[in-house]
Amino acid sequence: MTPSDGEGLGVDLHLEVGAGGGRRAALIAALREAVRGGRLAPGTRLPPYRSLAADLGIARNTVADAYAELVAEGWLTSRQGSGTRVAERVAAPAPGPVRPTAPPPLPYDLVQGKPDPGAFPRAAWLASARRALTDAPHEAFGIGDPHGRIELRRALVEYLARVRGVRTTPDRIVICSGAAHALRLLARVLGAADPWAVEAYGLPFHRGLFAEAGVSTLPVPVDEDGIRVAELPRHAGAVLLTPAHQFPTGGPLHPERRAGVLEWARASGALVVEDDYDGEFRYDRRPVGAVQGLDPERTVLVGSVSKSLSPALRIGWMCLPSALVDAVVAAKGLREPYASATEQLTLADFLVSGAYDRHVRRMRQRHRGRRDRLVAALAERVPEVRVTGIAAGLHAVVELPPGSERAALAAAARHGVAVEGLASYRHPDARGPARPDGLVVGYATPPERLYEAAIEALCAALTASLPV
Repeated sequence: MTPSDGEGLGVDLHLEVGAGGGRRAALIAALREAVRGGRLAPGTRLPPYRSLAADLGIARNTVADAYAELVAEGWLTSRQGSGTRVAERVAAPAPGPVRPTAPPPLPYDLVQGKPDPGAFPRAAWLASARRALTDAPHEAFGIGDPHGRIELRRALVEYLARVRGVRTTPDRIVICSGAAHALRLLARVLGAADPWAVEAYGLPFHRGLFAEAGVSTLPVPVDEDGIRVAELPRHAGAVLLTPAHQFPTGGPLHPERRAGVLEWARASGALVVEDDYDGEFRYDRRPVGAVQGLDPERTVLVGSVSKSLSPALRIGWMCLPSALVDAVVAAKGLREPYASATEQLTLADFLVSGAYDRHVRRMRQRHRGRRDRLVAALAERVPEVRVTGIAAGLHAVVELPPGSERAALAAAARHGVAVEGLASYRHPDARGPARPDGLVVGYATPPERLYEAAIEALCAALTASLPV
């Protein structure tokens, strides 16, 4: 039974005293356990006799006797005018087994893939949210369509065609909660009978995702022109690519290889899954169009707003071949548990109003400036290294002298810099020579007030760790 808060108790005792005789002993045992277990902290005021007795359905004298017993034992204290309280000297519960805790975050976060949370366009997003909610039809607040809100799908058709050269229609777009959700759905639909070909360097998280689905992955080498199409296995059911900006090595897929991967897919009956994770962020020229535009019936384009806006907005999309739409929607489920309808409506307005384009332009200028500052600082302070890959995205690869990656990572940690090594992205089954040692440096995350200090700390770490 739960005594009420009636006279200033402010806590929920959740006492079970049972029925029949022995209620005094049961109440004493329950109160002891509440104190011992930490549910009643030292100094907590207990309810008056009459309140607790009424809530528990027992005699007032029973509560008074229980309190008196616990006062005598030292569990409680009682003073005129201040009521009955848990004694301050009651020992804390015995410590349980020691659980490992995560180390505190390092002061300079240069881990890839995370936009600066402070750059989120709050005012513009709020304006879109107000308009979207004001104009939303009543049915938008019902269960919803597992395809996703039609307003967002229509807005994406126009935006992706204009910016990425994508050819699709609203009925061939399915909204999901992000790229990982999209890949899980596709793995479920395609099944585990055939392996997926993947780039030899990529996110370990994606490999784990496929492993959980029972899908094996076959690594294919990558070079400065992207994946080596000639080495794609004939028996793979799909290939996962990052053609706009290979992740993490940084090169775009060469035009001949873009055509070649589609020829491979047609010949083998396979599917090309294009992860367009940062397609808007090209700094040296206009972004290259998506591979999907070359063959919409053989390609799935996967996109999200996790890099352009925020990973907190769990919204992504798939532009699907017509033959896959029904199967993906069925795999997703009918109750639309993955992406908030109100956030979908807000994003639709954000796209249609031009606010998304304005935000991307601002972030493109900011990221380009940050990358330029990183490149200039490294060239001046650590000429032994070089930045590779195209000017794009939210990260750069800093190529190191052979054999120096581990030492550089250790030195970075000592200097307070969180950064990752290129070797951690290599597929464990990859064959052939590895890429040169390197660091994958994310330049988007730190707030502006810390960015110069983060670069200085990185340069100091590299200077201290590289061979003389």
